[in-house]
Amino acid sequence: MNFCIFGAGAWGTAMSIVLHRGGHSVTLVPRRLEHATALATTRINTTYLPDIPLHEDIQIAFEPRPPLMEADAVIFACPSPALRATAASLHSVLDTARRVRIFISLVKGLEQHTLLRPLQVIASELPNHTLGVLSGPTNAAEIARALPAAAIFASNGDETTTQLVQKALSTDSLLRVYRSTDTAGVELGGILKNIYAIGAGICDGLQLGSNAKASYLTRAIYEMTHLGVAAGGKAETFLGLSGVGDLIATAHGKWSRNRALGERLAQTDNTNTQGGEPIADDFAARHTAEGYRATACFMEFANKHQISAPILKEIHNILYGVLKPSETISNLMRRSLKQE
Repeated sequence: MNFCIFGAGAWGTAMSIVLHRGGHSVTLVPRRLEHATALATTRINTTYLPDIPLHEDIQIAFEPRPPLMEADAVIFACPSPALRATAASLHSVLDTARRVRIFISLVKGLEQHTLLRPLQVIASELPNHTLGVLSGPTNAAEIARALPAAAIFASNGDETTTQLVQKALSTDSLLRVYRSTDTAGVELGGILKNIYAIGAGICDGLQLGSNAKASYLTRAIYEMTHLGVAAGGKAETFLGLSGVGDLIATAHGKWSRNRALGERLAQTDNTNTQGGEPIADDFAARHTAEGYRATACFMEFANKHQISAPILKEIHNILYGVLKPSETISNLMRRSLKQE
């Protein structure tokens, strides 16, 4: 297949490497002209994957029209705040995309204010197209280095298209891709795990120990499922790769930006820098920690639908300057006792 990837961050770049490794034609389209020029010249994404060269057969483009003319599938791999603008930028050139069978999202964040999932954002800008989402415990650097992993691909398309893409995304013994029809659940699992990975980082930063972190993650999985089902996903999806699987990886991986955000906050036990700027806001902006914005979105969702989500509430309190990390432990531990 011929793939066109919009967004050349770590995950978009890693996916270009995976697809090329699987024998597919790939064009990577960075959002910034200077980034495209640097990639085309050096063949190394120095900002996001500095130790992994891009094969010369991976094409680099900046204008969307030429790669869309040849593409069978389009992948969105940009940060969630940039998704709508990226999808909208294809309006004027979509008439050339006659071969495109599916638009696929790698994005893991809700749109602020609208609270729309990535596929809903794409559908609002590019209606009447087949859509899919790939998610799971897939750290970009590990994937790019050909370490084995598994992921899940969900689509609203017909079975033939779904299986075709599933096979294309799978790469021998290196990336095993399962399929699903629960696009909402797969997306929501990938978004919610970022929130709860921040809490795992807080456990690490406060040095609460293995018992506390295991207990926290167990209850986090329950809360993720509760929220995810309320938002339109199927319960069983959150026990799979895009829910539990992705949470385990993100809650323990030293590479995890969301876990690192929680750890940073806990180590200072404060929500302000010396200059008075919120640590969470500064860190999330510099490191693209999607869980920061997702926490605000899901707190709004939980309040709107009167959903009890005590862990989400405490993480929100920490991120947005209401409580110190150490103060939230008592809030959770002293909640009224109940049956599991």
